[in-house]
Amino acid sequence: MDSTFHLGTLNSFDEVLPKSPRIENKMSLQDRVYLDNNATTPVDPRVLEEMLPYFNEKFGNAASRNHAFGWEADESVQHAREQIANLIGANPKEIIFTSGATESNNLAIKGIAEGNIRNGKHIITCSAEHKAVLDPVERLEKLGFDVTYLSVNPEGLIDLAEFEEAITDQTILISIMHANNETGVIQPIKKISDVAKKHNVTFMTDATQAVGKIPIDVKNLNVDLMSFSGHKLYGPKGVGALYVKSKVKLNAQIDGGGHERGMRSGTLNVPGIVGLGKACELCSLEMHKEQSRLRPLRDKLEKAVLKISGTDSNGHLSERLAHVSNISFEGVDGEKLLLSLNQIAVSQGSACTSATFEPSHVLRAMGVSDELAFSTLRFGLGRFTTEEEIDFVIEKIERAVSQLRK
Repeated sequence: MDSTFHLGTLNSFDEVLPKSPRIENKMSLQDRVYLDNNATTPVDPRVLEEMLPYFNEKFGNAASRNHAFGWEADESVQHAREQIANLIGANPKEIIFTSGATESNNLAIKGIAEGNIRNGKHIITCSAEHKAVLDPVERLEKLGFDVTYLSVNPEGLIDLAEFEEAITDQTILISIMHANNETGVIQPIKKISDVAKKHNVTFMTDATQAVGKIPIDVKNLNVDLMSFSGHKLYGPKGVGALYVKSKVKLNAQIDGGGHERGMRSGTLNVPGIVGLGKACELCSLEMHKEQSRLRPLRDKLEKAVLKISGTDSNGHLSERLAHVSNISFEGVDGEKLLLSLNQIAVSQGSACTSATFEPSHVLRAMGVSDELAFSTLRFGLGRFTTEEEIDFVIEKIERAVSQLRK
C-alpha cells in the first residue's frame, strides 16, 4: 500500500494505521489546498499518536532521577535521541534538544563566537541565509565581530573560490545553509566543509529544510554543527535539535541547571521530543519513496505554470529539493495573486518574514528585481499532497493570472 495519505480530521486515533495509514479527507477539495510545507508541515497522525501519552500518562520530568516517572520520561528522551541520530548519521550523545532551529542557530553561532573570541572575530555566512542565521550574525556584528556575507549566483549557489578567498586567520565560524527555504536550492555542503577543514575553521549548517527530505550523514559531510526543527518534517512545533560534533565546545546561551550536557538548560519538552524522534524515524523509512512521489507532482505543477507567459522559475533546476518550486509572475501583483488564490496555501517567501512588506532577500541576492520578487510565489508540496490537488492548483493559477493581467 502507498505509504502516503491525505490530511484530514480524525474522529478518533483508532483510524490511524501504524504502518501505512491513509486518512480520508473530511473536507471537499475545493475548501482549501495546502502547499506551504516549507513554512510548516502538519503533524503526521502517527507522530501525534506517539506523543499523546506523554501529556497525561507518562508526564514525568526527564530530569527527575529518583523515581519511575522521571526514569520513564528520560528513557523516552534517550530513545528519541537515537531515532534522530540514526536519521543524520550521528552519535546520540551529539544531539542537543532545543525549542527549534532558531534557538539551535543562536546557540551554535553565539556559542562558538563567545567561546573562540580569543582566536578571532571573523564569521563567514551567505546573503541568502534564513533570518534565523542572519539576525544572530548581525547581532554579533554590532558587538564588534567582522562578518563576510557571500554572494550567490542567479541559480542561488555560492562561489566556492570566493568562499575560500574570504577565509582569514581570524575566521572562527562558517555558516552556510544546506537547502534554501524559499527556493529549495541545495548548497555543496561537502565541498564547503572540506575547505573549512583545510583551514581548520568550525563549520555549521542550517539544515532545517533538508533534514528528512534528502539523505544526510553528518560524518560524511564532516560538519561540526547542524540545526533543524520538528515542524518542518511532520513533527510538532516548539521542538528542534542541534547536532554538536563531539569535542566541539559551545558557550551556553541559556543557564539554569546544566541540562543537555551543559549546553541548554531547561526542562525538556518530552512530548515534543518524542514527536520529533518519531518524525525522524518515519523520515528514515519513507524519505526516498516520498521524494520520488513528490518530484513528478512538483514537475507537473511547474511545467503547467511555466507555460503561462511571463513566468520564470528561480533557483537551480537540479540542485534543489524535490518538493519546492519558486515561480515569478511578471506583470502580476503578488499580493493580489495570493488573494485570488485564497483557497490555496502558498507564500511569497519565508514565513518568518511575512509580517514585513519587503521583497525576498533571497531573491534579491540572486539578482531578481524587487518588482519581480513581489510577484513571486513559493510552492512547497508535502507528504499529504495529491495529484488531484495539483490539478486544482494549476487551474486556479491559470485563471487568476489571466484575470489579474486583464
